[in-house]
Amino acid sequence: MDISKNIQVGVKIFLKNKDGKYLLLKRSPKKYAKVIGNWDIVGGRINFGSKLIENLRREVQEETQLEITSEPVLICAQDIISETYGHIVRITYTGQAEGNIILDEEENTEYKWLSIEEMKSQKDLDIYVREVLEIYSYILK
Repeated sequence: MDISKNIQVGVKIFLKNKDGKYLLLKRSPKKYAKVIGNWDIVGGRINFGSKLIENLRREVQEETQLEITSEPVLICAQDIISETYGHIVRITYTGQAEGNIILDEEENTEYKWLSIEEMKSQKDLDIYVREVLEIYSYILK
């Protein structure tokens, strides 16, 4: 594969519950063996031709069965350049969610709700989530 021609867009969200904690998901090792950091926020790749927020709502629903209850707020965009996957533009939002979590265990095996400070000290955190927390955590408080 010529990675210079492979560009993908992903949407992610820091989902906050009514207690002010944010959702982290532990990636399935079967599906995500090559990623750095097993704990991540909800999200995934967009489907071509559909809007970013529609994709974000779909990913949240598919992975957790939660519903986003607020208008998502854009936090940042990151470039992920990988020999394996090409160029991924990762767009990250924050928003609120309600409901009972039912995980798609093909994607994620565990979940937990954490404060921003707890997230910052989480071992094995996705490196791009950590980068957002280091630069933009003031937005999440």
